[in-house]
Amino acid sequence: MARRERVMRMSVEQPLWRALTGYRVLTMLYAVGLFATAYEEFTRPWLAVAYFAVLAVWTLATLPRVANAARCTKGFLAADLTIALTGILLTPVADAHERVQSGGPTLPSIWTAGAVLAFAIKGGWRWAALASGLVAVANLIERGSPARDTVHNVILVCIASIAIGYVVEVARASERTLARALEIEAATRERERLARDIHDSVLQVLAMVQRRGAVIGGEAAELGRMAGEQEVALRTLVSGGLVPVSRVSEDAAEGALVRAVEEGPDAEEPAGGPVDLRALLAPYARAGVSLAEPGAPVPLAPAAAREVAAAVGAALDNVRRHAGEGARAWILVEDEPDEVIVTVRDDGPGIPEGRLAQAEGEGRLGVALSIRGRLRDLGGSAELISVPGQGTEVELKVPKDVTDARGKAERR
Repeated sequence: MARRERVMRMSVEQPLWRALTGYRVLTMLYAVGLFATAYEEFTRPWLAVAYFAVLAVWTLATLPRVANAARCTKGFLAADLTIALTGILLTPVADAHERVQSGGPTLPSIWTAGAVLAFAIKGGWRWAALASGLVAVANLIERGSPARDTVHNVILVCIASIAIGYVVEVARASERTLARALEIEAATRERERLARDIHDSVLQVLAMVQRRGAVIGGEAAELGRMAGEQEVALRTLVSGGLVPVSRVSEDAAEGALVRAVEEGPDAEEPAGGPVDLRALLAPYARAGVSLAEPGAPVPLAPAAAREVAAAVGAALDNVRRHAGEGARAWILVEDEPDEVIVTVRDDGPGIPEGRLAQAEGEGRLGVALSIRGRLRDLGGSAELISVPGQGTEVELKVPKDVTDARGKAERR
Protein backbone atom coordinates (compact mmCIF):
# COMPACT_ATOMS: atom_id res chain seq x y z
CA MET A 1 0.00 0.00 0.00
CA ALA A 2 1.33 3.40 -0.95
CA ARG A 3 2.23 5.77 1.84
CA ARG A 4 1.31 9.40 2.02
CA GLU A 5 3.70 11.64 3.93
CA ARG A 6 2.74 15.00 5.28
CA VAL A 7 5.06 17.39 7.08
CA MET A 8 3.70 19.71 9.74
CA ARG A 9 5.72 22.48 11.36
CA MET A 10 4.82 22.63 15.03
CA SER A 11 8.00 23.80 16.74
CA VAL A 12 7.70 24.81 20.36
CA GLU A 13 11.44 24.76 20.99
CA GLN A 14 12.48 26.83 17.98
CA PRO A 15 11.96 30.14 19.85
CA LEU A 16 14.32 28.80 22.54
CA TRP A 17 17.07 28.37 19.96
CA ARG A 18 16.59 31.92 18.75
CA ALA A 19 16.70 33.21 22.32
CA LEU A 20 19.86 31.20 22.97
CA THR A 21 21.52 32.78 19.93
CA GLY A 22 20.91 36.26 21.28
CA TYR A 23 21.91 35.22 24.79
CA ARG A 24 25.30 33.97 23.64
CA VAL A 25 26.15 37.24 21.84
CA LEU A 26 25.02 39.46 24.71
CA THR A 27 26.81 37.43 27.41
CA MET A 28 29.99 37.36 25.32
CA LEU A 29 29.93 41.17 25.15
CA TYR A 30 29.16 41.31 28.86
CA ALA A 31 32.17 39.10 29.71
CA VAL A 32 34.46 41.25 27.54
CA GLY A 33 33.11 44.39 29.21
CA LEU A 34 33.78 43.00 32.71
CA PHE A 35 37.35 42.25 31.70
CA ALA A 36 37.86 45.69 30.17
CA THR A 37 36.74 47.45 33.34
CA ALA A 38 39.16 45.39 35.50
CA TYR A 39 42.04 45.07 33.02
CA GLU A 40 44.66 46.60 35.34
CA GLU A 41 43.86 44.15 38.14
CA PHE A 42 44.77 41.06 36.10
CA THR A 43 48.20 39.53 36.73
CA ARG A 44 48.36 38.09 33.18
CA PRO A 45 46.05 40.25 31.09
CA TRP A 46 47.55 38.95 27.83
CA LEU A 47 46.23 35.46 28.68
CA ALA A 48 42.74 36.87 29.25
CA VAL A 49 42.94 38.86 25.99
CA ALA A 50 43.86 35.71 24.09
CA TYR A 51 40.97 33.80 25.67
CA PHE A 52 38.43 36.53 24.91
CA ALA A 53 39.63 36.68 21.32
CA VAL A 54 38.95 32.97 20.98
CA LEU A 55 35.61 33.33 22.79
CA ALA A 56 34.45 36.18 20.54
CA VAL A 57 35.43 34.41 17.31
CA TRP A 58 33.87 31.15 18.49
CA THR A 59 30.62 32.81 19.57
CA LEU A 60 30.11 34.73 16.33
CA ALA A 61 31.29 31.93 14.04
CA THR A 62 29.02 29.34 15.63
CA LEU A 63 25.78 31.32 15.67
CA PRO A 64 24.35 29.11 12.89
CA ARG A 65 25.12 26.09 15.08
CA VAL A 66 22.59 27.18 17.69
CA ALA A 67 19.91 28.02 15.16
CA ASN A 68 18.20 24.64 15.49
CA ALA A 69 18.60 21.17 16.98
CA ALA A 70 20.04 19.60 13.82
CA ARG A 71 23.05 21.88 13.54
CA CYS A 72 23.72 21.77 17.27
CA THR A 73 25.54 18.44 17.14
CA LYS A 74 27.09 16.53 20.00
CA GLY A 75 30.57 17.47 18.78
CA PHE A 76 29.69 21.15 18.82
CA LEU A 77 28.20 20.89 22.30
CA ALA A 78 31.33 19.19 23.60
CA ALA A 79 33.61 21.86 22.06
CA ASP A 80 31.38 24.67 23.31
CA LEU A 81 31.39 23.36 26.88
CA THR A 82 35.14 22.79 26.68
CA ILE A 83 35.70 26.47 25.88
CA ALA A 84 33.54 27.46 28.86
CA LEU A 85 35.34 25.09 31.23
CA THR A 86 38.73 26.21 29.93
CA GLY A 87 37.84 29.83 30.66
CA ILE A 88 36.79 28.96 34.19
CA LEU A 89 40.00 27.03 34.90
CA LEU A 90 42.18 29.80 33.36
CA THR A 91 40.67 32.43 35.65
CA PRO A 92 43.01 31.89 38.65
CA VAL A 93 45.97 31.90 36.25
CA ALA A 94 45.07 35.16 34.51
CA ASP A 95 43.33 37.06 37.32
CA ALA A 96 44.65 38.26 40.67
CA HIS A 97 44.39 35.78 43.53
CA GLU A 98 42.60 38.33 45.71
CA ARG A 99 39.84 38.82 43.11
CA VAL A 100 39.35 35.10 42.75
CA GLN A 101 39.07 34.57 46.52
CA SER A 102 36.72 37.52 46.92
CA GLY A 103 34.26 35.99 44.45
CA GLY A 104 35.24 37.80 41.26
CA PRO A 105 33.70 36.60 38.01
CA THR A 106 35.33 33.91 35.93
CA LEU A 107 36.60 34.77 32.46
CA PRO A 108 33.50 33.53 30.58
CA SER A 109 31.21 34.76 33.37
CA ILE A 110 27.55 34.06 32.59
CA TRP A 111 28.40 33.02 29.00
CA THR A 112 28.92 29.57 30.53
CA ALA A 113 25.19 29.25 31.18
CA GLY A 114 24.57 29.48 27.43
CA ALA A 115 26.68 26.38 26.84
CA VAL A 116 24.72 24.51 29.50
CA LEU A 117 21.37 25.69 28.12
CA ALA A 118 22.35 24.38 24.67
CA PHE A 119 22.70 20.94 26.26
CA ALA A 120 19.27 21.33 27.87
CA ILE A 121 17.46 22.33 24.69
CA LYS A 122 19.18 19.71 22.59
CA GLY A 123 19.01 16.68 24.88
CA GLY A 124 16.61 17.41 27.72
CA TRP A 125 17.15 17.56 31.45
CA ARG A 126 19.61 14.63 31.64
CA TRP A 127 22.04 16.33 29.28
CA ALA A 128 21.55 19.55 31.23
CA ALA A 129 22.39 17.79 34.50
CA LEU A 130 25.60 16.40 33.00
CA ALA A 131 26.75 19.76 31.63
CA SER A 132 25.88 21.70 34.78
CA GLY A 133 27.68 19.09 36.88
CA LEU A 134 30.89 19.60 34.89
CA VAL A 135 30.56 23.37 35.27
CA ALA A 136 30.08 22.93 39.03
CA VAL A 137 33.29 20.89 39.30
CA ALA A 138 35.23 23.48 37.26
CA ASN A 139 33.94 26.33 39.47
CA LEU A 140 34.96 24.51 42.65
CA ILE A 141 38.43 23.89 41.24
CA GLU A 142 38.74 27.54 40.18
CA ARG A 143 37.73 28.87 43.57
CA GLY A 144 39.61 26.22 45.55
CA SER A 145 36.82 25.78 48.09
CA PRO A 146 32.99 25.61 48.07
CA ALA A 147 32.32 29.24 48.93
CA ARG A 148 28.73 30.41 49.40
CA ASP A 149 28.56 32.59 46.27
CA THR A 150 30.10 29.84 44.12
CA VAL A 151 27.65 27.22 45.39
CA HIS A 152 24.78 29.67 44.87
CA ASN A 153 25.70 30.31 41.24
CA VAL A 154 26.24 26.63 40.51
CA ILE A 155 22.88 25.61 41.97
CA LEU A 156 21.12 28.38 40.06
CA VAL A 157 22.57 27.28 36.72
CA CYS A 158 21.87 23.63 37.48
CA ILE A 159 18.22 24.14 38.44
CA ALA A 160 17.49 26.50 35.56
CA SER A 161 19.04 24.25 32.92
CA ILE A 162 17.37 21.10 34.21
CA ALA A 163 13.99 22.86 34.34
CA ILE A 164 14.36 24.09 30.76
CA GLY A 165 15.46 20.64 29.62
CA TYR A 166 12.39 19.08 31.23
CA VAL A 167 10.09 21.64 29.61
CA VAL A 168 11.62 20.88 26.22
CA GLU A 169 11.00 17.15 26.68
CA VAL A 170 7.37 17.79 27.64
CA ALA A 171 6.95 20.08 24.63
CA ARG A 172 8.30 17.44 22.27
CA ALA A 173 5.95 14.82 23.68
CA SER A 174 3.03 17.24 23.25
CA GLU A 175 4.03 17.86 19.64
CA ARG A 176 4.00 14.15 18.92
CA THR A 177 0.57 13.80 20.49
CA LEU A 178 -0.75 16.75 18.50
CA ALA A 179 0.69 15.34 15.28
CA ARG A 180 -1.10 12.06 15.91
CA ALA A 181 -4.38 13.86 16.64
CA LEU A 182 -4.11 15.85 13.42
CA GLU A 183 -3.45 12.67 11.46
CA ILE A 184 -6.52 11.00 12.95
CA GLU A 185 -8.62 14.06 12.12
CA ALA A 186 -7.34 14.13 8.55
CA ALA A 187 -7.94 10.40 8.13
CA THR A 188 -11.47 10.77 9.48
CA ARG A 189 -12.29 13.56 7.03
CA GLU A 190 -10.89 11.52 4.15
CA ARG A 191 -12.90 8.47 5.23
CA GLU A 192 -16.07 10.55 5.37
CA ARG A 193 -15.41 11.87 1.87
CA LEU A 194 -14.83 8.37 0.53
CA ALA A 195 -17.94 7.14 2.31
CA ARG A 196 -20.06 9.78 0.56
CA ASP A 197 -18.61 8.95 -2.85
CA ILE A 198 -18.93 5.20 -2.37
CA HIS A 199 -22.46 5.52 -1.00
CA ASP A 200 -23.52 7.43 -4.09
CA SER A 201 -22.05 4.85 -6.49
CA VAL A 202 -20.71 1.44 -5.47
CA LEU A 203 -23.03 0.73 -2.53
CA GLN A 204 -26.13 1.64 -4.51
CA VAL A 205 -25.09 -0.66 -7.36
CA LEU A 206 -24.42 -3.56 -4.98
CA ALA A 207 -27.75 -3.03 -3.26
CA MET A 208 -29.54 -3.00 -6.63
CA VAL A 209 -27.78 -6.24 -7.68
CA GLN A 210 -28.86 -7.86 -4.43
CA ARG A 211 -32.49 -6.87 -4.90
CA ARG A 212 -32.65 -7.83 -8.54
CA GLY A 213 -30.94 -11.16 -7.91
CA ALA A 214 -33.48 -12.06 -5.25
CA VAL A 215 -36.33 -11.27 -7.66
CA ILE A 216 -34.87 -13.19 -10.63
CA GLY A 217 -33.81 -16.24 -8.59
CA GLY A 218 -31.56 -19.08 -9.63
CA GLU A 219 -27.92 -18.24 -10.20
CA ALA A 220 -28.82 -14.56 -10.08
CA ALA A 221 -30.00 -15.04 -6.48
CA GLU A 222 -26.58 -16.42 -5.51
CA LEU A 223 -24.93 -13.47 -7.26
CA GLY A 224 -27.27 -11.13 -5.39
CA ARG A 225 -26.39 -12.77 -2.08
CA MET A 226 -22.68 -12.29 -2.73
CA ALA A 227 -23.29 -8.67 -3.71
CA GLY A 228 -25.15 -8.18 -0.45
CA GLU A 229 -22.22 -9.55 1.54
CA GLN A 230 -19.83 -7.23 -0.23
CA GLU A 231 -22.15 -4.29 0.35
CA VAL A 232 -22.20 -4.94 4.10
CA ALA A 233 -18.43 -5.40 4.28
CA LEU A 234 -17.78 -2.24 2.27
CA ARG A 235 -20.30 -0.23 4.25
CA THR A 236 -18.63 -1.34 7.50
CA LEU A 237 -15.21 -0.38 6.16
CA VAL A 238 -16.13 3.14 5.03
CA SER A 239 -18.35 3.96 8.02
CA GLY A 240 -16.11 2.71 10.81
CA GLY A 241 -12.91 1.80 9.06
CA LEU A 242 -9.48 1.76 10.55
CA VAL A 243 -7.55 4.95 11.12
CA PRO A 244 -4.09 4.57 9.62
CA VAL A 245 -1.33 4.21 12.17
CA SER A 246 0.99 7.21 12.13
CA ARG A 247 4.62 6.97 13.14
CA VAL A 248 5.72 10.36 14.38
CA SER A 249 9.34 11.33 14.51
CA GLU A 250 11.40 14.46 14.76
CA ASP A 251 13.19 15.69 11.67
CA ALA A 252 16.53 16.84 13.00
CA ALA A 253 17.16 18.86 9.86
CA GLU A 254 14.50 21.34 10.90
CA GLY A 255 14.84 21.41 14.66
CA ALA A 256 11.50 20.41 16.11
CA LEU A 257 9.88 19.67 12.78
CA VAL A 258 7.36 16.86 13.18
CA ARG A 259 6.75 14.45 10.32
CA ALA A 260 3.76 12.10 10.41
CA VAL A 261 3.72 9.16 8.01
CA GLU A 262 0.37 7.53 7.27
CA GLU A 263 0.50 3.80 6.71
CA GLY A 264 -2.21 1.40 5.65
CA PRO A 265 -3.40 -1.39 7.92
CA ASP A 266 -1.35 -3.90 5.93
CA ALA A 267 1.94 -2.18 6.73
CA GLU A 268 4.32 -4.36 8.63
CA GLU A 269 4.50 -3.85 12.35
CA PRO A 270 7.86 -3.47 14.07
CA ALA A 271 9.15 -6.76 15.39
CA GLY A 272 7.59 -7.45 18.77
CA GLY A 273 5.52 -4.27 18.67
CA PRO A 274 1.81 -4.09 19.42
CA VAL A 275 -0.76 -4.63 16.67
CA ASP A 276 -4.19 -3.13 16.23
CA LEU A 277 -6.79 -5.73 17.18
CA ARG A 278 -9.34 -4.00 14.94
CA ALA A 279 -7.33 -4.93 11.83
CA LEU A 280 -7.57 -8.64 12.73
CA LEU A 281 -11.29 -8.49 13.47
CA ALA A 282 -12.30 -6.42 10.43
CA PRO A 283 -12.41 -9.45 8.03
CA TYR A 284 -15.15 -11.02 10.15
CA ALA A 285 -17.56 -8.20 9.28
CA ARG A 286 -19.85 -9.37 6.48
CA ALA A 287 -23.51 -10.01 5.78
CA GLY A 288 -25.07 -11.14 9.01
CA VAL A 289 -22.09 -10.10 11.17
CA SER A 290 -21.79 -6.51 12.43
CA LEU A 291 -18.59 -5.12 13.97
CA ALA A 292 -18.61 -2.22 16.43
CA GLU A 293 -15.18 -0.92 17.40
CA PRO A 294 -13.52 2.14 18.97
CA GLY A 295 -12.43 4.99 16.72
CA ALA A 296 -8.82 4.70 17.93
CA PRO A 297 -6.42 1.74 17.62
CA VAL A 298 -6.75 -1.12 20.10
CA PRO A 299 -3.12 -2.22 20.60
CA LEU A 300 -2.28 -5.69 21.88
CA ALA A 301 0.80 -7.85 21.82
CA PRO A 302 0.89 -9.70 18.45
CA ALA A 303 0.40 -13.19 19.91
CA ALA A 304 -2.44 -12.00 22.15
CA ALA A 305 -4.21 -10.20 19.30
CA ARG A 306 -4.01 -13.29 17.09
CA GLU A 307 -5.38 -15.54 19.82
CA VAL A 308 -8.29 -13.19 20.53
CA ALA A 309 -9.10 -12.99 16.81
CA ALA A 310 -8.97 -16.79 16.60
CA ALA A 311 -11.33 -17.07 19.58
CA VAL A 312 -13.76 -14.67 17.88
CA GLY A 313 -13.56 -16.79 14.73
CA ALA A 314 -14.33 -19.91 16.75
CA ALA A 315 -17.35 -18.20 18.34
CA LEU A 316 -18.67 -17.20 14.90
CA ASP A 317 -18.14 -20.75 13.65
CA ASN A 318 -20.34 -21.95 16.49
CA VAL A 319 -22.99 -19.41 15.49
CA ARG A 320 -23.06 -20.70 11.92
CA ARG A 321 -22.97 -24.33 13.00
CA HIS A 322 -25.61 -24.22 15.73
CA ALA A 323 -27.75 -21.14 15.01
CA GLY A 324 -28.00 -21.59 11.25
CA GLU A 325 -27.01 -19.49 8.25
CA GLY A 326 -29.85 -17.06 8.86
CA ALA A 327 -28.69 -16.09 12.35
CA ARG A 328 -27.19 -12.66 12.88
CA ALA A 329 -24.14 -11.95 15.03
CA TRP A 330 -22.64 -8.82 16.53
CA ILE A 331 -19.02 -8.20 17.57
CA LEU A 332 -18.36 -5.43 20.09
CA VAL A 333 -14.79 -4.31 20.91
CA GLU A 334 -14.17 -2.30 24.10
CA ASP A 335 -10.78 -0.81 24.97
CA GLU A 336 -10.58 -0.47 28.75
CA PRO A 337 -7.59 1.01 30.65
CA ASP A 338 -6.27 -2.39 31.80
CA GLU A 339 -7.93 -4.87 29.48
CA VAL A 340 -9.62 -5.39 26.13
CA ILE A 341 -13.13 -6.84 26.04
CA VAL A 342 -14.56 -8.46 22.90
CA THR A 343 -18.19 -9.60 22.98
CA VAL A 344 -19.75 -11.89 20.35
CA ARG A 345 -23.55 -12.07 20.50
CA ASP A 346 -26.06 -13.83 18.23
CA ASP A 347 -29.83 -14.05 17.90
CA GLY A 348 -29.96 -17.83 17.57
CA PRO A 349 -31.98 -20.29 19.65
CA GLY A 350 -29.42 -20.37 22.45
CA ILE A 351 -27.71 -23.33 24.08
CA PRO A 352 -29.79 -25.71 26.18
CA GLU A 353 -28.75 -25.97 29.80
CA GLY A 354 -26.09 -28.60 30.34
CA ARG A 355 -25.29 -28.89 26.64
CA LEU A 356 -21.74 -27.55 26.99
CA ALA A 357 -20.87 -30.01 29.74
CA GLN A 358 -22.35 -32.82 27.68
CA ALA A 359 -20.27 -31.79 24.64
CA GLU A 360 -17.07 -31.78 26.69
CA GLY A 361 -17.95 -35.21 28.02
CA GLU A 362 -18.40 -36.46 24.45
CA GLY A 363 -14.96 -35.12 23.54
CA ARG A 364 -16.17 -32.11 21.54
CA LEU A 365 -14.02 -29.34 23.06
CA GLY A 366 -14.66 -26.43 20.68
CA VAL A 367 -15.72 -23.96 23.35
CA ALA A 368 -13.39 -25.36 26.01
CA LEU A 369 -10.23 -25.23 23.89
CA SER A 370 -10.83 -22.87 20.97
CA ILE A 371 -12.30 -20.13 23.12
CA ARG A 372 -11.75 -20.60 26.85
CA GLY A 373 -8.39 -22.30 26.45
CA ARG A 374 -7.00 -19.49 24.31
CA LEU A 375 -8.06 -16.80 26.75
CA ARG A 376 -6.85 -18.78 29.76
CA ASP A 377 -3.36 -19.05 28.22
CA LEU A 378 -3.34 -15.26 27.85
CA GLY A 379 -4.27 -14.70 31.48
CA GLY A 380 -7.76 -13.62 30.46
CA SER A 381 -11.20 -15.19 30.64
CA ALA A 382 -14.07 -16.26 28.41
CA GLU A 383 -17.60 -16.17 29.76
CA LEU A 384 -20.47 -17.74 27.84
CA ILE A 385 -24.05 -16.69 28.60
CA SER A 386 -26.93 -18.38 26.82
CA VAL A 387 -30.64 -18.31 27.40
CA PRO A 388 -32.74 -20.77 25.37
CA GLY A 389 -34.66 -18.83 22.75
CA GLN A 390 -32.72 -15.60 23.33
CA GLY A 391 -29.38 -16.25 21.70
CA THR A 392 -25.85 -16.66 23.05
CA GLU A 393 -23.26 -14.15 24.21
CA VAL A 394 -19.53 -14.86 24.54
CA GLU A 395 -17.49 -12.26 26.44
CA LEU A 396 -13.71 -12.41 25.97
CA LYS A 397 -11.43 -10.47 28.32
CA VAL A 398 -7.68 -10.20 27.84
CA PRO A 399 -5.30 -8.03 29.93
CA LYS A 400 -3.12 -5.52 28.09
CA ASP A 401 -0.03 -6.86 29.89
CA VAL A 402 0.06 -10.45 28.71
CA THR A 403 2.29 -13.26 30.00
CA ASP A 404 2.21 -16.44 27.94
CA ALA A 405 2.41 -19.98 29.23
CA ARG A 406 6.19 -20.05 28.80
CA GLY A 407 6.60 -17.12 31.18
CA LYS A 408 7.68 -14.52 28.61
CA ALA A 409 5.99 -11.18 28.99
CA GLU A 410 4.60 -9.35 26.01
CA ARG A 411 3.78 -5.78 26.85
CA ARG A 412 2.24 -2.95 24.98
